[in-house]
Amino acid sequence: MVEAEVHVIDRGGLYCDMNYMMEANTIGSHDEPNPDTEYGEIPVWNLVIDHPEATILWDTGSHHDAADGHWPEGLVQAFYPHDASEHRLDDDLEAAGYSLDDIDAVFQSHLHLDHAGGLEFFAGTDTPVYVHEEELKFAYYSAKTDEGSSAYVLDDFDHDLNWRVLHRDREEHFTDLEFVRFPGHTPGLTGSVIHLDDEGTLVFTGDQVYMDENYEAGTPLGGPLVWGKTEWAESLNRIRELERRHDAEVVFGHDPEQFAAIQPGWGV
Repeated sequence: MVEAEVHVIDRGGLYCDMNYMMEANTIGSHDEPNPDTEYGEIPVWNLVIDHPEATILWDTGSHHDAADGHWPEGLVQAFYPHDASEHRLDDDLEAAGYSLDDIDAVFQSHLHLDHAGGLEFFAGTDTPVYVHEEELKFAYYSAKTDEGSSAYVLDDFDHDLNWRVLHRDREEHFTDLEFVRFPGHTPGLTGSVIHLDDEGTLVFTGDQVYMDENYEAGTPLGGPLVWGKTEWAESLNRIRELERRHDAEVVFGHDPEQFAAIQPGWGV
C-alpha cells in the first residue's frame, strides 16, 4: 500500500450519441421504427497521481483546438468537443495546483483523440511517456492507413516524445501502482491499479468501460468503438476479478454520475 494522492482533473466534455457508449442503446421496433436517439454529454478527465516516487499525469485529454481544425470535421460532428478551447492541459493543471514542470511521468491509457491531445506539451522533453507496445503500433497503423480505427489523430502523438513502451500485460514501474492491459476497446488499452494506504485499491479501467451499464450489465461499447468483442468481454472479467480480489473501487472512463462523485479525488 502506498501513501499517495490521486487528483481528478476536469478536462471538459464531449457531446455524442449514446449508441457509442452502449451497444444498441437506441434501436427501432415494428411500432416505433425511427425512435429518437439519446444524445448527451460525457466527461473527459485526467488524473494527477502524487506518488512518493513521481508525480504522474494519467492521460492528457482532448487537444484544445479539437473543434477548431485539429480534429477532422467528421470526428468533431461525432464527438463534439464543445468546450475544448477552455481546457488547455497547462491551464487545467495550473488550476489544480500543478505546472507542466511538476510532471515527472505521463501514462497514456491509449492514444485516442480525447486521451492523447495534450502530449504536445511534452514534446522535446525527457519526461517519460508510458504506453503499451500494442497501442503505439495500432495508433500509427490506424493514422497512417485506411485501416484500424478512425479515432486516432496523428498530430496528437506523432511528436519527439520519450516513449517508455510497455510490453507485458502487467507492469509495475512505481510501488503499488500497476499498469494492466485491458484489450478490447483498442488492442493496447491499459488501465491502472493502485493500492492506497487509506483509500484501498482503485482500478482505473480507462475506456475499456465507458459507463456503469457497460460494467454492471455487461453491455458492450458501441460497435465502432470495440476493436475486439471477445477481448472486451475477457478484459471485463479481468476487471471484475480485480474488484473481487482487492475489494476495489472501479472507475470508468466516461460516466457522468461517477465523474461527479469522484471529484476532487482520493487522499486529497
